[in-house]
Amino acid sequence: MRKSPFPDRISSEWINELLLGMRLSGLNYRCIQVTPPFGIHFNNGNHCAQFHFVAHGPVTLKVGDDCLRLDTGDAVLLPRGGDHHLLSSPTVESLDIERIDAIPLCDGFSRVDECAGAAADDRQSVHLFSGCMQFDLGGMHPLVSMMPTIMHVGTLLSRYPEILPMLEAMARESRLERAGAASILSRLADVVAASIVRGWVECGCSDIGGWVEALRDPRLGKVIAAIHRAPDHPWTVAEMAATMGSSRSVFAERFRATLGLSPLGYVTQLRMRLASQWIAEQDISLEQVAERLGYGSQAAFARAFKRETGQTPGAVRQATH
Repeated sequence: MRKSPFPDRISSEWINELLLGMRLSGLNYRCIQVTPPFGIHFNNGNHCAQFHFVAHGPVTLKVGDDCLRLDTGDAVLLPRGGDHHLLSSPTVESLDIERIDAIPLCDGFSRVDECAGAAADDRQSVHLFSGCMQFDLGGMHPLVSMMPTIMHVGTLLSRYPEILPMLEAMARESRLERAGAASILSRLADVVAASIVRGWVECGCSDIGGWVEALRDPRLGKVIAAIHRAPDHPWTVAEMAATMGSSRSVFAERFRATLGLSPLGYVTQLRMRLASQWIAEQDISLEQVAERLGYGSQAAFARAFKRETGQTPGAVRQATH
């Protein structure tokens, strides 16, 4: 078998596993037209991703003390959302997006027009498309915390030119305001954001090691993928070692050295992370959560959840509903 020319990259099998479980759906989209000077503040917490596309720029993206200039055709994904600003210049004060009057166009989609008197010269105005998105990688969700704060599509265009026609289509839909533009824009945004994530993963995930390093090891990655496919399975160290094709001791040592915890500890951590997600986001009983994760009773699940998270499942549900 010919050796891969890219040994440091994650194999396509694990990329497929990742993207298969990825769900990225828009919660709130806005078409924004503003005239300099302007400043818009976004803060959707750390539970949603934020996507921004510049149909006509330029604009400055400010996150903390860091600033990034975005020009016409640029798109960025902030996978963990959070506090950030879109500004006409780095020193302009900003107004919270929720305090700016918006015109509802359809469910989950609105238009913001803050051009004032200068709007007569459309060349001065900046056209933006922003989307707050639910970003979930399923069992592969640990990858979200490892992603950079800002993922810039401009860094991917030379390697993935197929993204460019989607950006050009977004620019056309943003300008022309044709029937159905809201629906088309939201779907294009979802695809572009997913493409940004795929490109980042395929390019080696910024060489971050740890969990991603495990996926770069074909034998260990096979075990990780199997666990994520069936978190409810009654996994044993012996079975995981057999999946990797090694002895228990070699497997356990390699697993701990790469991921920083024991194989069974990893299984428990994954189950509790999935449980927290389901309890917070889905209308299912705690008994159903326990069953999905392979626990024989709700009580056994609750004990494991409390040991791992320090909270009871009921407390998490109460805090998120």
